[in-house]
Amino acid sequence: MTGVALTATVTLVLAVAWAGRPGGPPGEDPGDVVRVGVVEGQSVSGYLASSRRELAMLTDPSGPVAGETWALVSLDGYIGPGRLPALLGGAAVAQAYARVPLPDTRTQVSLIPVYTMPGDVTAGMLDAALIRDREQADYLRLERSLTGDGQRERRLRQTYGNAARTAAREAAAYREGCACVFAAVVRGTPAALGDIASRAGVRAVDPAPEVRSLDRTEFRPPLPEERGTVSAEPSSQPVPTPAPDVASASPGRLPSSIGIAVTSDSPSHGVSPSPAVVGSAPELLVVPSETEVSSARDASGASFGASGAEPWR
Repeated sequence: MTGVALTATVTLVLAVAWAGRPGGPPGEDPGDVVRVGVVEGQSVSGYLASSRRELAMLTDPSGPVAGETWALVSLDGYIGPGRLPALLGGAAVAQAYARVPLPDTRTQVSLIPVYTMPGDVTAGMLDAALIRDREQADYLRLERSLTGDGQRERRLRQTYGNAARTAAREAAAYREGCACVFAAVVRGTPAALGDIASRAGVRAVDPAPEVRSLDRTEFRPPLPEERGTVSAEPSSQPVPTPAPDVASASPGRLPSSIGIAVTSDSPSHGVSPSPAVVGSAPELLVVPSETEVSSARDASGASFGASGAEPWR
């Protein structure tokens, strides 16, 4: 009876342990997210040097033989979709990063799923233009809803007006097929990645053999103009184009063209703000939600001016 009891106990423990195992490989947490690129507090120069060392180890003939590997390719400038095939040839491209580089303005980063180049990149930029169109319409509607003459309402109208104009400029640039692409995620052999790294216009190739699935990976490429230390910013999200192994866009939040998300009841999809631009940048005013605007509109103009309160920052 004692032997039977021990056997039953061991069987139960093994059954519970097996039932609790994750679906992935042993020791892998299905909730873990792999991060590739510059991280908060890291210098861009340090990241570039680290990427070169990792690529050199991967392509070293005396090292272990490696197969195809995911990699984050960062460019030293913004280019148009038509230049991508020649620049990234030899590797499979999964997604591209685009941003409209407006002077003295922090604009959003759009993640574009890619199957074929340059057609999918151009199509993704047109999708991003539609998103900016909806943002512009929402900002203009919020601007018109503020009719008071208080100090805060005047500041809010100016903020919404500036955001609407920025969104319009972004939409126009994307429709023209602007030189806006600055990074891409590719998959290729070590030799192909080394060849891409040697091409003019490529700033860094950061190999990521630890990546198993793109939908559990967060890529943070440095912007071409970034030179110093990277500050904390949310990661970018893709434009609403279906693709396997690429995280889908998150509806319900309308991102601001100046880098701050605001709530909107429009059916637009979210595109997260870009990584912080190191160096001189204009002061960013947070775009308040529509609920806050309603409260501001209901209050008297005198109450805003007399309170002496500063607008949202």
